[in-house]
Amino acid sequence: METLLHEPARRLNPLDDFLFLKVFGEKGDEKQLLGFLNAVLCPSGKKPIMSLDILESTSFKKEIEEGKSCVLDVIAVLEDGTKVNIEVQLDNESNMDRRTLFYWSRVYSGSLERGQDYRKLPNVIAINIVDFNFPHEGGFHTCFHLREDNDTSHILTSAIEIHCINMVKWRRLEGKDVHNNPLHRWLAWFDQNSPLELIEEVVSMDNAIYEAFEKYEEAKKDQDAYRAYWAHRKFEHDQVSRINFAHDKGFTEGMEQGILQGKEQGKEQGLEQGIKQRSIEIARKMKEMGLSTEQIAMGTGLSQNDIHSL
Repeated sequence: METLLHEPARRLNPLDDFLFLKVFGEKGDEKQLLGFLNAVLCPSGKKPIMSLDILESTSFKKEIEEGKSCVLDVIAVLEDGTKVNIEVQLDNESNMDRRTLFYWSRVYSGSLERGQDYRKLPNVIAINIVDFNFPHEGGFHTCFHLREDNDTSHILTSAIEIHCINMVKWRRLEGKDVHNNPLHRWLAWFDQNSPLELIEEVVSMDNAIYEAFEKYEEAKKDQDAYRAYWAHRKFEHDQVSRINFAHDKGFTEGMEQGILQGKEQGKEQGLEQGIKQRSIEIARKMKEMGLSTEQIAMGTGLSQNDIHSL
């Protein structure tokens, strides 16, 4: 294996969702995806996964290059029919609890064709890798099911399973064990701040990580992929700037209108209307900028019906 020490001090982030999809979400990526999934799922008592089928996205690159928003999740079907959805989220938008349920539900409900029996619905496992402190409770790797309140050993259904991998808590973890814990090895490789000597070590220790490293290097050398990577980074930064601009402008206009209304109707009612008006103004600005109804709803708290009526 070629040395990694020639790389720049700060390498491209393997957890950028575009790069992550290039490494794990295309046909031919089964070996590294199997290795990662087994590292996540086997500690909870699951049998090792022997085979899977990657549901490859065919439109993401075109959508990114055209400046459109798209979902860059990795989706795979396991040998028993279970579907796995992996999402990487680097920025805290304070909606991760509902966001993961939303994307889980899309995979779950989207698996049933018209006229099929509900019993055909598969188990769906959602795996979220986040680079902020979510959830606040628990360790760096948490797993959630639907359990009975008074008897937590009673799980309602195996259809839903949600994993969260908290990179902030991982970095704080003392006693990391890359020699004996496969998930520790993967997270060391994912961490953009890991020393290059540690990256070399985990790549040489684990064949699946070596395959991921090879695909990562291949993606960096692919000029089309490289341009798409930076186009995606630019899209993310532009989107944040648009939302912040809309938020600031809408907040000012909404509060000004709310204050005027408050003088006529009373301070308390004016404040409530100002907050409501602020959300409406923000939504209008977001709509003018071409953001989707889903993005506007998450950013303002308005219902989709309210947004459609603007």
